[in-house]
Amino acid sequence: MNALTRTPAPIGDSALAARLRRETEGEVLWSAADRGRYATDASIYQIEPVGVLVPRSITDVEAALSICREAGVPVLARGGGTSQCGQTVNRALVIDCTKYLKRVISVEGDTARVEPGITLGALNAGLARSRKFFPVDPSTWARCTIGGMAGNNSCGSKSIRYGLMADNVTAIDALLADGTCFSFGALPDNLGAGVPAGVADLIQRLRALGAREAEEIAARFPNQLRRVGGYNIECLTPAARAEGRGNLARLLVGSEGTLAFSAALDLKLWPVKPRKMLGICQFPSFRRAMDAAQHLVTLDPEAVELVDRTMIDLGRSIPLFRATIDRMLIGEPDSLLIVEFHGHEDAPLLAALDRLEEMMGDLGLPGQVVRAVDPGFQAAVAEVREAGLNIMMSMKGDGKPVSFIEDCAVALPDLGDYTERLNQVFERHGTKGTWYAHASVGCLHVRPVLNMKDPGDVRRMREIAEECFALVREYKGSHSGEHGDGIVRSEFNEPMFGSRIARAFEAVKDGFDPGNLLNPGRVVRPPRMDDRSLFRYGPEYAADPKVTPVLDWSAWPGPQGGLLGAVEMCNNNGTCRKFDANVMCPSYRVTLDEQHLTRGRANTLRLALTRQLPGGLASEQVHEALSLCVSCKGCRRECPTGVDMAKLKIEAMAARARERGINAKDRLIATMPRWAPYAAMAPWVANARGWVPGLATLTEKLLGFAAERRLPRFRADAFHDAELPAPDGREGEVILLPDLFNRYFEPENLRAAARVLNAAGYRPTVARPPRGTRPLDEGRTLLAAGLVEEARAEARRTLAALSGFGSPVIGIEPSSLLTLRDEFPSLLPGPETQRLAGRALLLSEFLTREKPGLALKPVAPAAHIHGHCHQKSFSAFPAAVAMLTLVPGLKVTPITSSCCGMAGSFGYEAANLATSKAMAELSLLPAVRAAPAEDLIVADGTSCRHQIADLAGRQALHSVRVLEMALT
Repeated sequence: MNALTRTPAPIGDSALAARLRRETEGEVLWSAADRGRYATDASIYQIEPVGVLVPRSITDVEAALSICREAGVPVLARGGGTSQCGQTVNRALVIDCTKYLKRVISVEGDTARVEPGITLGALNAGLARSRKFFPVDPSTWARCTIGGMAGNNSCGSKSIRYGLMADNVTAIDALLADGTCFSFGALPDNLGAGVPAGVADLIQRLRALGAREAEEIAARFPNQLRRVGGYNIECLTPAARAEGRGNLARLLVGSEGTLAFSAALDLKLWPVKPRKMLGICQFPSFRRAMDAAQHLVTLDPEAVELVDRTMIDLGRSIPLFRATIDRMLIGEPDSLLIVEFHGHEDAPLLAALDRLEEMMGDLGLPGQVVRAVDPGFQAAVAEVREAGLNIMMSMKGDGKPVSFIEDCAVALPDLGDYTERLNQVFERHGTKGTWYAHASVGCLHVRPVLNMKDPGDVRRMREIAEECFALVREYKGSHSGEHGDGIVRSEFNEPMFGSRIARAFEAVKDGFDPGNLLNPGRVVRPPRMDDRSLFRYGPEYAADPKVTPVLDWSAWPGPQGGLLGAVEMCNNNGTCRKFDANVMCPSYRVTLDEQHLTRGRANTLRLALTRQLPGGLASEQVHEALSLCVSCKGCRRECPTGVDMAKLKIEAMAARARERGINAKDRLIATMPRWAPYAAMAPWVANARGWVPGLATLTEKLLGFAAERRLPRFRADAFHDAELPAPDGREGEVILLPDLFNRYFEPENLRAAARVLNAAGYRPTVARPPRGTRPLDEGRTLLAAGLVEEARAEARRTLAALSGFGSPVIGIEPSSLLTLRDEFPSLLPGPETQRLAGRALLLSEFLTREKPGLALKPVAPAAHIHGHCHQKSFSAFPAAVAMLTLVPGLKVTPITSSCCGMAGSFGYEAANLATSKAMAELSLLPAVRAAPAEDLIVADGTSCRHQIADLAGRQALHSVRVLEMALT
């Protein structure tokens, strides 16, 4: 009986939640939205859990296991939720280890002892000083956890050198289903008094099973490095024990949480090889690349990775990867093999590249190797390779590359024939496959393009799976070479290994977990892989017909004007969980909550748009999920499948405003462009909060603005349109677009922009609104409040004023100017809007594009520049850096940072104050504080400058002010 058909627990869900809150110190998540966010992983499945526990300690886990054992509720351990086969979704209590169980317990010699929730990226970052690393490197290394990697028996690109997870885990402290805690590792044949009686009996029975089934294991287990299907019972055989390979941690590795909970893991560390060289081999056909792999591995590389034509084309369509992929190519190859050599010195690695070029010549492909010797280029290539899955999933529409035969492995001499025959299978079923990844070990990730909403394609999925696995058995390969069994492959373990081995797997499961408590229905006794009741897009899945989008989503096909299709681009692979130098996802980095993650928000929106969450887009649960989204637009660029949460948030805010209205604070901010001209006429009144005692406290109580925050100060010398002439189309004319913030709070920045443009030989102008109306505004504040129709009216007004001219439109506030390139086309789709978007440029973009001759003098020894999130989203930050480098003698250092945490009005609100500060403290503020006092701090965003001033006590300048200071 699997978890989906077992008798409901005798204890009610609410009572279970209450008991967990009472008897653990963990976070207990029980709302419909919480359960929905944990109902999916990176697979095609969706199973709502009973609830979620985020434990603060292993003691919490022990208590939860005890409670669930008594209640008859299954338990599912979960890491990053990046599994592609459905092993991290179940009708169970989900125990999310990622927030608190992430310590490195100890590092001694070549062994690291860690908790299960630590990510591989965090572990290796912590080991960097010791010049050691943990070498199992799946593409999800930045967010996958060690516990999850052990559960899946993960591999990665370098398995040809370092082996699998099972080869690199030396011991596991395991919590068994009955509450026993025991360290499984290399154990003597004679189990001593320190072993609990129940564990000793279990181990003896396992060894007896290994002896009994040794011949069958030798006959049925494929002789492939990349075999991760079933349980690793080969370690139980007398031969394995005699050769020192009888480590029982190996049995738990790859068991997908069905045998025990890993409380701590001992990992084998390896010395770092600091130097790396890549050779990117070009092939005119996929078949020639496959045939070449067996020859390239004789050069003793660290890895050989495939990139096929589909991935090349899709990657080129993603701005984040376009330049890198173009640099990787010679002409228009059909397929690439990326060959990696690692070592300690450059000379041997360069010699290895020479041998690679010679071998390509011997294969009839001379001059077809791109050398990647520059570390920056290598890092960019690695980013493309690691994003392979997400690049493939960036296809728009219901047809997507589907993971179910993803990682079969065959011997390299068979690779060409196997892949050719599998492509023929795809053709017979009217589809095609996308190929990438580990050519070095014959384990290619292949995904046929299918529509999981179509019952016909679901039927084809099963037919393809059965034909593919038959081919794998014919070639004596492995049907599961990296991503495990889960739901999608567990039922095929018996055809793969035979009935006798399948019964042995069941005996192992029953020995460890006789009550079927731990992740039931995975590896053994599974449901059918094509049971649509388990699918994310099941038989009842449908868009809510009452939803009418307020923005244009026509780039995504499907119902709701394409809105649901845009949300469904999230494939749950969790790239947004990474911690690195990029923007995405700042609120998650602070909270570590699934709710405040791009993936979590996308799942919440999908459930709301398909009537799986009560209240739809306007619901409180959607509002809570979006409450800490700062609309940084990091995901717009950094999510490889293009999930644009900032734009999706506008839809949700509009639905909520339409149904519930908006509060006084939000309306005050949203309508600021209307009343700001009057505030500037009497700034001593508008700024009274800053000097009238008690007023700051009162505004916190009435409006929610944090009393300890200084609000921006209106200026009596606000910028007026009349300071510059109106456009008339003369040569050299540019249209300066004054924004709300610089116009009223920092007008010196707009005046500096005018002076710099004049010095560069241009004629700055300002477009006038219709006579007698307020200045032009792009509607940024209205959009943030969900007042989309009012923002659309502002967009029409701005478009009317600007479309009569062909001059460049220049702005200095990224969030305002880039609204013309991003939101305007969604508000007012059409050719006029697209033309305006095409000529809307930040000042730094314009100057670095036009390269005018500016006479400049030195102003400071160095400048440290923080990039506004929207600058980074639109690839405009390099232009800001380049503009500063025009200043003689100025050393320009970009600050490695994510969102500053102010984000418009977000950081001024009392409810967000702690989160805002925490975002800034992640990287921005430490970098600012460390900068020498004589150096300049530069930030082009108004909010960023205010955050730096408030929390670091340093004045940050707009980059145009630096150029103005440097004018001779």
